[in-house]
Amino acid sequence: MSARRTAAALVLTLVLVGTARAASVEVELDGIDPGAGRVYVGLCAGGLSEADCRIGQDAPARAPGQRFVFEDVAPGTYAVAAFQDLNGNGRLDRTGLGLPLEPYGFSGEPVRAARPDFERARFGLREPGLRLRLRLARALPAR
Repeated sequence: MSARRTAAALVLTLVLVGTARAASVEVELDGIDPGAGRVYVGLCAGGLSEADCRIGQDAPARAPGQRFVFEDVAPGTYAVAAFQDLNGNGRLDRTGLGLPLEPYGFSGEPVRAARPDFERARFGLREPGLRLRLRLARALPAR
């Protein structure tokens, strides 16, 4: 391959790589109990554990529906996990069996009979971005 063709191929590669820029994820969250604590929304990569959900936002629970926007997210595979912290301790409270005591939700298909997994909650993110709607629900009735 000539030097000119090699340079042209390199420039084309750099242009194509440069076009895979960041995207946005907009999460419309319903089922919030207004005035009760804070709402936490996490963007998760690779799993649904706290360690996997490194990109997060939180806001006071002000309305039954609230919007969270994650900007400049690299294209890839993600899931969204959300919960409402009713008692203000900064975590999702659970029973001894691991069932959530506070309202929670995940992207993907709602699964209430089993612990959600990343495979069911995941989605692909490409430019320019994606809009998701989630609903918080309770595993157990309110106390």
